[in-house]
Amino acid sequence: MNDSGKRILKLRQITDKDKATALKARESWHMFTIMAEFIESTERLSALGPAVTIFGSARIKPENPYYQQCVDVAKRLSDEGFAVISGGGPGIMEAANRGAFEGASASVGLNIELPHEQKTNPWQNISLNFRHFFARKVSFVKYADAYIIFPGGFGTMDELMEVLTLIQTGKSKRIPVILVGTGFWQGFLDWIRSQMADMGLIEDKDLNLVQVIDEPANIVDAIFAFYEAHDIEPSDEERQRMLYL
Repeated sequence: MNDSGKRILKLRQITDKDKATALKARESWHMFTIMAEFIESTERLSALGPAVTIFGSARIKPENPYYQQCVDVAKRLSDEGFAVISGGGPGIMEAANRGAFEGASASVGLNIELPHEQKTNPWQNISLNFRHFFARKVSFVKYADAYIIFPGGFGTMDELMEVLTLIQTGKSKRIPVILVGTGFWQGFLDWIRSQMADMGLIEDKDLNLVQVIDEPANIVDAIFAFYEAHDIEPSDEERQRMLYL
């Protein structure tokens, strides 16, 4: 490819030595902060045991029925031996941690530094703080044995599509993905079916990657039903793939 006429300055070509040194130092230390987040999350979560990651909006208030529903689901899961992982903030994240905190198993919060909305909730047995979204996302996925997604905005949709992409492409093992809130999700699922699937952009079998379940007891039953037919421990091949999320 001919790039004649373009001036592409490389770091080593910066003539101001102080500026070049500062840039290199900043980038190098940035890499160390990324590594530190992965190391800390591995040390704190690798022995967690069976866990369910719950996603949903930070803007849902405690009086909202979805909040109460999430508390119920998380407590049921916690009492059944599943740690519950959330984003550690308000809204659905708080409800997930609150329910798990009241139950028998660990309540885990993967907190992120944001200019708005994110404020650490107090119902966390294990609390981790992240500056980098991608390091946090890896932790959401790496330690989950099921995903439950409540209504949410762009962040929740990003997390849902990330999960579906990893499972569809085989980068992550197949585990339950449960959407809560039929009224909220139905239009989105209809669009996926009528646009993505009908245009051949995804396969029909990809539609089976998600379930829509509203009743808390049925959500827990669906996770147990899945693992009655599948080993909850990943195979050696699945473990290897998960190293490259």
